[in-house]
Amino acid sequence: MRAVIQRVTEASVAVNGERVSQIGSGLMILLGVGTSDTMEDVQWLSRKTVQLRIFNDDEGRMNRSLLDVQGEVLVVSQFTLHAATKKGNRPSYIKAAKPEQAVPLYEAFVQQLENHLGRPVLTGIFGADMKVKLLNEGPITLIIDTKNKE
Repeated sequence: MRAVIQRVTEASVAVNGERVSQIGSGLMILLGVGTSDTMEDVQWLSRKTVQLRIFNDDEGRMNRSLLDVQGEVLVVSQFTLHAATKKGNRPSYIKAAKPEQAVPLYEAFVQQLENHLGRPVLTGIFGADMKVKLLNEGPITLIIDTKNKE
């Protein structure tokens, strides 16, 4: 799994001109599911995400987690995170999981986040043409790949 995690002041998703999700302060997560991903990836990434200390404490240091600040979360599926661009100029998405594999893992990731946080996590609409807006705070943006745990 690959995730682009952004600390935001606000974020929203619209489909066909209609807002389907909106959050205030918290995390905007773009999630790409790959062909080799499993529930182990879901569990590792969900735990890592809620425990990341990327929110400021009272002294302005990034020392608080999503759990500590009671931040909101918006997760949007994004198969293009698995684009291969080595050959030519047209990206290949062969490493991105097909919907029959990706949807259950995407939904499991959202569910695991909800379990860790004890509250709902908002989402986009899987496979839809979405318009995503966000106000990145910091800016803080992290890229995490469960196959390359750096």
